[in-house]
Amino acid sequence: MSAVSGSDGRLRCPWAVSSEEYQAYHDNEWGRPVVGDAALYERISLEAFQSGLSWITILRKRENFRAAFAGFDPQSVAAFDDDDVARLLSDAGIVRNRAKILATIANAQAVLALPEGTTLAGILEAHRPAPKPAPQSLTDVPAVVPESVALAKELRSHGFRFVGPTTAYAMQQATGYVNDHLASCWVRDAAPLA
Repeated sequence: MSAVSGSDGRLRCPWAVSSEEYQAYHDNEWGRPVVGDAALYERISLEAFQSGLSWITILRKRENFRAAFAGFDPQSVAAFDDDDVARLLSDAGIVRNRAKILATIANAQAVLALPEGTTLAGILEAHRPAPKPAPQSLTDVPAVVPESVALAKELRSHGFRFVGPTTAYAMQQATGYVNDHLASCWVRDAAPLA
């Protein structure tokens, strides 16, 4: 499927035109650089929660996730205890999946435990795929690349959970480490790499 015209007549990646939330996310965030470990931690958390679900579910609950997880401040989330887990499991405003909640807490702890001088941004940068020709259609956009396999392996070696190769690649796409906007999508040239 190639780029399609949105409500404003601009060509976009086809997944972006099915809702206002998708269009705003596509136009303003997806593929744009994300800076700082807290912001990257939020993205890796949301990507993990999305696993097996539609991204629109996560987008619509995003503010609830931010409230429930202390603005995705790794220091705060790393200190969550059993009472916090119980609170999160009863919060209908988020995805109530015990494994994903526990992974989000463990991942905050992993962020804080990274060796001195190591950052999430540095890990992502070390696994940035080489530039490739702009995809012409969605069939040209992979779900996994060798670099995302290596990224997932490294993240897991640092104690991160729920970060398989597909989730790792989705994070690379979402945070601007690859530009998978279609060639004819208006955002392609407006979305500089991180």
